[in-house]
Amino acid sequence: MALKFNIRHVEQRDLSLTGKIPVSELDLDKLDELIHAEQPLQYDVEVQSLDNAILVHGILRLPLRCECARCLKPFAHEILLQNWTCHLPLQGEEKVQVINDLVDLTPYIREDIVLAFPQHPLCEPECKGLPSPRKGLASNEIEKKELPSPAWAELNKLKL
Repeated sequence: MALKFNIRHVEQRDLSLTGKIPVSELDLDKLDELIHAEQPLQYDVEVQSLDNAILVHGILRLPLRCECARCLKPFAHEILLQNWTCHLPLQGEEKVQVINDLVDLTPYIREDIVLAFPQHPLCEPECKGLPSPRKGLASNEIEKKELPSPAWAELNKLKL
């Protein structure tokens, strides 16, 4: 269920809207393979009428399940937009689309949630990532792997 409000009701008085939007309505599932939105977005917003515009402000909260970009460890992250604000002009080139006196806030919410997604999700800032495969090798095995091949040694002797 998308977040919609009747524009005629806002003209009479300010509206207070509280509820949840299913993740399927926000179309967030294929944005990043390390970030998974599985729980609904919670909102608590006020809608006010301004001169030739609508002002929406409030709180948006979306819990996420993420995987660390360095070590792939799963961890929880929450997008919390405490002072979310959206200005919707009613006239002009960028006017909001009104269908049967209803305005849909879902695309505006989706855009701001996507912008708030972690760019490089980390389980903790000091995460060192996956262990290096060289840590398990004995010191003589490392020396053998680091020596150049005899073929390269012979090629290096050539004077061209």
